[in-house]
Amino acid sequence: MFMHTSLARLIGCTLLLVAQAGLAELKPDQPTVLITGANRGIGLEFVQQISARGWNVIATARNPDEATELQALAKVHPGVVIEKLDVTDHPGIDTLAARYKDQPVDVLISNAAITPRLKTAFSGKAAMIDYDVARNSLETNALGAIKVASTFLPNVMASQQKKIVFISSKGGSFGEGPKGPIMFEYRASKAALNMLVYTFSYETKNKGVTTIALSPGSVNTEPAPGEFGYGKKIRQPGAIEPAESVSAMLKVMDGLTTAQNGQFLDYKDGRVLAW
Repeated sequence: MFMHTSLARLIGCTLLLVAQAGLAELKPDQPTVLITGANRGIGLEFVQQISARGWNVIATARNPDEATELQALAKVHPGVVIEKLDVTDHPGIDTLAARYKDQPVDVLISNAAITPRLKTAFSGKAAMIDYDVARNSLETNALGAIKVASTFLPNVMASQQKKIVFISSKGGSFGEGPKGPIMFEYRASKAALNMLVYTFSYETKNKGVTTIALSPGSVNTEPAPGEFGYGKKIRQPGAIEPAESVSAMLKVMDGLTTAQNGQFLDYKDGRVLAW
């Protein structure tokens, strides 16, 4: 009995030390940014550019062990902490938030998302709706995003900058989205996200937090493991690279004011987009 109790205490202490090690790497004199889906594409580029400022970055990914580029960034940029997080795992979100309960988060960037499927993105066939993909897209792109933001809202309230940014898409806009039977699953999930952001912003306004949805533009991305088209970079005519998109988005984010709370903005110049 004594051996079992001692082993349990040892395991508990080890887990506590691991948790404290991540927190200890954050610099108290620098802003802190939490980024979901930080292992590739736009999310990885956010880590690259924000860490170059010397800021703290809590970079989350579903499978940190496979995020080799993110790990490489963490090795050369003090203040970058990698955390395991699946935004569809609500208990996991709660657990991570409990570990960081006393850590202010100046900017929360909700970026994790399932990308458009190549098969439906360009085929134009109205019948090609994958309902499983649609459900997963809604869980990830909309419900998971708002769960992370609402759970970490106290951390953002405790910070200096007090900003929450949801990476959305013009694909979810009735006014500016494609006019055709394409990307059903993705567009529906982003439209849902936009409504959640709009509604959530009424709460954050009362908390002194500025919440926006932000379009990154048409960006060349690569689907994640398990997604249709994995290993093939999605290149669209006129699309830009993640570095260009993120650089422009950061300028918009740096200049955010409370008057923009609840708006859907464009990455280029911060103009208001139609819902």
